[in-house]
Amino acid sequence: MYYQTKKIVILIVLHTFLMSVALSCLFPFVWMINVSFKAQAEYDQDSGLKPAETLNFENYKKVIVENEFWRYIANSMLYTFSTVLFIVLISSLAAFGFSRLKFPGSNFIFFLFLAAMMIPLPAGFVPIYALLQQFGLLNRGGYILAMTNIGLSISIYLLKTFFDQLPRDLEDAARIDGCNKLQIWWHVGIPLVAPAMGVVIIFNALNVWNEFVLAKLIFSEEQFMPLQAGLMEFTGKMVTQHTLIMSALAIAALPIILLYIRMQKQFIKGLTAGATVG
Repeated sequence: MYYQTKKIVILIVLHTFLMSVALSCLFPFVWMINVSFKAQAEYDQDSGLKPAETLNFENYKKVIVENEFWRYIANSMLYTFSTVLFIVLISSLAAFGFSRLKFPGSNFIFFLFLAAMMIPLPAGFVPIYALLQQFGLLNRGGYILAMTNIGLSISIYLLKTFFDQLPRDLEDAARIDGCNKLQIWWHVGIPLVAPAMGVVIIFNALNVWNEFVLAKLIFSEEQFMPLQAGLMEFTGKMVTQHTLIMSALAIAALPIILLYIRMQKQFIKGLTAGATVG
């Protein structure tokens, strides 16, 4: 009886703690969405703590259309899609090569990629900026190349771990059917590492979508800035318009949330499978 009561008490304390953590994470997001639908006068009365009386989409219209916030959204979508596409292609090819092709210096090159993961991201921004400036790439193309470079190391490491677990028999069977190395990578390797690919896509999409410091260094013209840098410019102009700022923040958060919902199964499979790789 004592041990059963002790177990129940521990479960109650544990679940209470977990619920409090979940609520502390959800409350700012719910508050932001609630404020985004309020008029400024309504927000001044209750600071957004009461539910909005009506769903006022006027704030979103002002942010997207009147303040041309759509430009930042389009820029971020372009940078995120291009960067993630390049990272997926390059990292999957490199990981498959490191896993299946044995050539002189392969381990050394792979360890260089691992060593790159040890360097803090802000420490690499100055050399990246200097290189892009020297080659005249301080623009959209240079930003995509820089963000692709930043996401390659962890992506190659993750995908190689999964490629290493694939049975050699599948590769041999595909070779008997007439597939070359590239066809084996595309028809056999990529479908079988789909969970890891989901992790790579979500991780890098989140990284590019939320990136701020490098964008402020590279872009001098506001029209080319991605969402987070543009959001800072917008916030500086609308410092007293809290409802408009919350609407802009909600717009910035929505695409990544939708991406995660769309790929959450692959993301969870990739994380759980990666935890058992040894």
